[in-house]
Amino acid sequence: MSVRPAVLTALANEIGVKVQRREEVRIWSMSAVERLHLTDGSTLILKYADEVFADEPDVLAHAAKHDVPVPRLLASTRQTDGSAVMILEDLGESVRKPSLADAATAAVSIHQCPPLAGRPVLDDRALVELPVQALQWLDALQAAGRWSDDPFEIRAGLQKLDDVASRRARGATISPYGMCHSEFHPTSLIIQPEGPPRILDMARAYTGNGLLDLVSWQGTPEPLDLEAVKDLIDAYVAAGGTAEAELDRGGLPAHVWAAGWDKLWIVEWFIQSNYRWADPGNPAREHAVQQAISRHLWEAVTCLAS
Repeated sequence: MSVRPAVLTALANEIGVKVQRREEVRIWSMSAVERLHLTDGSTLILKYADEVFADEPDVLAHAAKHDVPVPRLLASTRQTDGSAVMILEDLGESVRKPSLADAATAAVSIHQCPPLAGRPVLDDRALVELPVQALQWLDALQAAGRWSDDPFEIRAGLQKLDDVASRRARGATISPYGMCHSEFHPTSLIIQPEGPPRILDMARAYTGNGLLDLVSWQGTPEPLDLEAVKDLIDAYVAAGGTAEAELDRGGLPAHVWAAGWDKLWIVEWFIQSNYRWADPGNPAREHAVQQAISRHLWEAVTCLAS
């Protein structure tokens, strides 16, 4: 994907700047970040994303209105293919790695923001539907001639979760319930010399239980560490988050409940994404994706169905 030159020129003119050159920062298959070097010597950030992530300008504007420390949105538009293009302030590089306290502070600021109408909702009913939705995407993959083998027993794991979903989803709307980040990782924060952590990458923000954000802090490549989740919930409460974050729900301790549902939500998204956007002509990649999904899946089973 790319930004049409005329689109970038129009946005630059809108905010009264002239771009001298563009520098790639991070490029993914469905989004990209560049640094714009301006003729006056200053810099801004150009971000563009596929249509599925194109609501981020609305999320950023809503978050800023409610004092969430996100980058300042200077201009945005949609291209004819539905993709979003934004120009943002350049926050520079972090002065250090974010700490547990930084994560807790940032999460509190996100979860205190009122939900944005029109974003996906992950309440108890939606949680109950996750295993079924994942099974439907798995059916679609297999109907397309993909994943005909199931060496990691993904279907069996999803069926186990479907059996317990109604019982385990109880308590989904216990606080913190509201605006959630969805991709809350250390790379989502910029630590500056002064002020609170600045929060990036809110394209997949949704309305749901904020404890899932605290699980995602570990990142998807790493094995689940339940004690680390518990530690972050404790830090979250200490940073001003609601004390209800520590309440049991669905018959489970809060950190176990949140970990199980976050992992299941990752599984549903990965299976869906693989069906909708991945190259089906790469068997080695398909196998690797199945293996990665299976790890998250069986971690969810351990938390929710054991």
